[in-house]
Amino acid sequence: MPIKHAIWKIAETPSPLTTSRLPSERALEDMIVTTPAILSSEWLLIGRQERTSFGGIIDLLAIAPDGSLVLIELKRDRTPREIVAQSLDYASWIEELGAERIAQIYERFSNGGNLDDAFRQRFGIELDEEALNQSHQIILVAAELDDSTERIIGYLHARDIAINVLFFQVFQNADEQLLSRAWLIDPGETQANAATTTKSKGAKEPWNGEFYVSFGGTDRSWDDAVKYGFISAGGGSWYSQTLKLLSPGNRVWVKIPKTGYVGVGIVQDTVQNGNDFKVTTPEGERLALDVLQYAPRYRERGADPEQAEYFVKVDWLDTVPTTQAIHEVGLFGNQNTVCQPTTPKWRHTVDRLKTHFSRWDARRG
Repeated sequence: MPIKHAIWKIAETPSPLTTSRLPSERALEDMIVTTPAILSSEWLLIGRQERTSFGGIIDLLAIAPDGSLVLIELKRDRTPREIVAQSLDYASWIEELGAERIAQIYERFSNGGNLDDAFRQRFGIELDEEALNQSHQIILVAAELDDSTERIIGYLHARDIAINVLFFQVFQNADEQLLSRAWLIDPGETQANAATTTKSKGAKEPWNGEFYVSFGGTDRSWDDAVKYGFISAGGGSWYSQTLKLLSPGNRVWVKIPKTGYVGVGIVQDTVQNGNDFKVTTPEGERLALDVLQYAPRYRERGADPEQAEYFVKVDWLDTVPTTQAIHEVGLFGNQNTVCQPTTPKWRHTVDRLKTHFSRWDARRG
């Protein structure tokens, strides 16, 4: 059923705002380029009206913190089915882009800018050329879609194709226009699909049921995570939204970026906002934001749901301190907080980790 959304004016008798239209879809594209957070606060725009090698023109191109690319297509005057087919066609071209070509695309878009510098400034980390464009997402921007197109997108999503729709609706409020948005699919699921489907580095295979977790950064303590039994992520929805993939009973293998694997555990509960998450202390249960090392930072950004720190309770089966982290050539790594890898490299990684973490299948009473 097509998604429809509305805005109501609050009053004793609420009244809906009437829908309106922008002068053109080019106007929406201009607004996105000026304020990319209209689409996502977690992407860096790197291209606009980029011509493919077979004559098509991509509306917008962005990059995510893990180096994956985001193809953004506005519906314009195309039929819904046509935009899906065209976007898949464009994605086949994007998949083959190398680092040099991507850098050239950004240089044109930014009038001479350097992609490495822009990435470092935007995300606070170095752009890893090995990780660049190992996966991608397709985002369709439209006011509405018909039933059959939504079924097509749902079918592709269910088969791990990283595709989603961002619906924009314009409303009239007196002399001003308001813009609202709604996702067809939870963007965390689309991000997870992109993270699990990397480019031809070996054949894809069925997921082995083991979750990969990236834990770390400058404001997270592994000692706290072990002591109080949790993993966490925050500072942007891109980092925290994949925590929603975890359910009680899931086994997670935890890696600290640039350090190595430090633990394996069993998820005990679904994700919680840091404002509500409690931990067990000698004095009894207390709010995590009252006892953790970096609690003051979490409190500072806790009022913003996109920036807040989110937690998942974990029963640790086996852990090591960061000084003894497991770091070997050939082990799986990814910037996404949680993913379900489907590459042989992940199976190899789990097999190797089981030889290091002898209590990987132990259950604590």
